[in-house]
Amino acid sequence: MEKMFDSHAHYYDDRFTRETGGTDALLQSLFATDVCGIINIGTDPENSRLVVREAAKWQGMYATVGIHPGDGQRLADIDTALSEIKEMLDGAREKKIVALGEIGLDYHYDDTDREKQAYFFEKQLELAEKYGMPVVIHDREAHGDCFDAVCRHPNVTGVFHSYSGSAEMARDLVRRGWYISFSGVVTFKNAPKVREAVAATPLDRILIETDAPYLAPVPHRGKLNHSGLMRYTAEAVAVVKGITTDELVRATRENAKCLFKI
Repeated sequence: MEKMFDSHAHYYDDRFTRETGGTDALLQSLFATDVCGIINIGTDPENSRLVVREAAKWQGMYATVGIHPGDGQRLADIDTALSEIKEMLDGAREKKIVALGEIGLDYHYDDTDREKQAYFFEKQLELAEKYGMPVVIHDREAHGDCFDAVCRHPNVTGVFHSYSGSAEMARDLVRRGWYISFSGVVTFKNAPKVREAVAATPLDRILIETDAPYLAPVPHRGKLNHSGLMRYTAEAVAVVKGITTDELVRATRENAKCLFKI
């Protein structure tokens, strides 16, 4: 099987330390055998700095910086955090920062401060437009508001990660220049809606991802996820598209390189 490109992972997550003792040996093995590229995704100023440092260590690793809607809920001073993200974006390409993210909206929890989320989502979309950066969108049970927000910024595009919206919304996003990324969820029996979205998305707009250490695909569902397991996601997406797994891997690898200008 050809080497894959993991467009979304979190290799600084504490779960790797708890369950494997760290990521160095794992990443060395993955780059040698399974993957040619990994986008390590920041979710707050602290771990955004971490992913930049990690990207400098690995030839095939790249970074994004941003404030995730869940992490932003816990930040006392959002404006200071936004200023820190802005500082990181200065000289982004030299630091291997390829996108602003993970940003978006998450309405899963009852105590969500939607107004606060909307504020720092909007501010980061403005930053993306200012710096000409693609964005990585987190959209959890907030499809309408996420779609409306990105439509207010027609000069900003990027990817909706671990896509869970409708096939119709996927088509509309693609028409507006967006990419759609699919995670291990596509392998779950209870996810026919995700497979419908795969069918609706043109091959040249599809990315695949792990969201590691989360969302491990079947037959490893519930276990620690890593980029090597993405082959199951690739196989599932390829079946829906009616192509071979190698064809799917090649296409998604080139799509990731195109979006992130690698």
